[in-house]
Amino acid sequence: MDKQKKHIGIRLNPSDAALHYKYHHIAKYEGRTGNGHILYLLRKDIERFEKEHGEITLPSEL
Repeated sequence: MDKQKKHIGIRLNPSDAALHYKYHHIAKYEGRTGNGHILYLLRKDIERFEKEHGEITLPSEL
């Protein structure tokens, strides 16, 4: 794996099969891969949070 890339893993229970299917359906509908849609959702959530609470300060080592 590229050392510059970060990895986030998520585990779904067998009972989450419908959630998994619907998530990928939405991603495909919006022209994204599953991974691309996760990135989109992360960015939107961070944007929402920072609007409400102010910008998150990043550590200098990033």
